[in-house]
Amino acid sequence: VQLVESGGGLVQAGESLGLSCAASGIRFDVAFMSWYRQAPGKEREVVATIASAANTDYTDSVKGRFTISRDNTKNTVFLQMNSLKPEDTATYYCNAEIRGPIRRVYWGKGTLVTVSK
Repeated sequence: VQLVESGGGLVQAGESLGLSCAASGIRFDVAFMSWYRQAPGKEREVVATIASAANTDYTDSVKGRFTISRDNTKNTVFLQMNSLKPEDTATYYCNAEIRGPIRRVYWGKGTLVTVSK
C-alpha cells in the first residue's frame, strides 16, 4: 500500500495551494480518505475527510477555505487550500481508512506546507 502526497510548498498568506495524494494497493473506491496535519509542537489533527460516497467533513478552522475531493478513476484525493493563513503551516498527511470487520488505516509520508505572513 502506498499513499504519496504532492503539492506542498511555501506560499504567502492569502494565497492558494493544492495537494494531491495518489493511492495504490487499496480498494480506493471504498476507502474513507482524509487529510491530517501536524504543526511543530502540536498533535496531528484531521483537516478534512471524504467518504466513498463523496460526503465531506471539515474541521472548523478550514471550513469555507479548504475543499477535499476525490477522483476514483485515478485513485487520487485532493485538498484545495485557499486563503491560507500562517496557522495553516504544517506537514499534511494523507490517510486512508478501510472500514469493515477489520479496520485498516494507512498513512502517507507527508508534505510540508509553509505559509508566510
